[in-house]
Amino acid sequence: MTTVSNLFRSLFLSVLLSFVTPVLLLGGVLGTLLAVSYVPGIALVGQIGEDQILSFLSVFGDGYPVQGVLTIGITCGMVGGLFDVFNFCLYQDVRGQ
Repeated sequence: MTTVSNLFRSLFLSVLLSFVTPVLLLGGVLGTLLAVSYVPGIALVGQIGEDQILSFLSVFGDGYPVQGVLTIGITCGMVGGLFDVFNFCLYQDVRGQ
């Protein structure tokens, strides 16, 4: 029974971290570009970068950037979970010894 609880704990943590990482990364990039857009002299760079990131996210979100961030996060979370399950199945014999 401890093997199953270890699997679920590891799976939950890997899915959570795999979801949060791209969401924080995209949020950090957008926040940085927003802050740069208020600096005189390089405001144009921040505005252009922000528009490009938002249009990129709109592609994945069916026109909504927030939905695009969630779509990318959920996809990365699923991939992280699949890698964790694969790793668990591959090294299950090693854990038992």
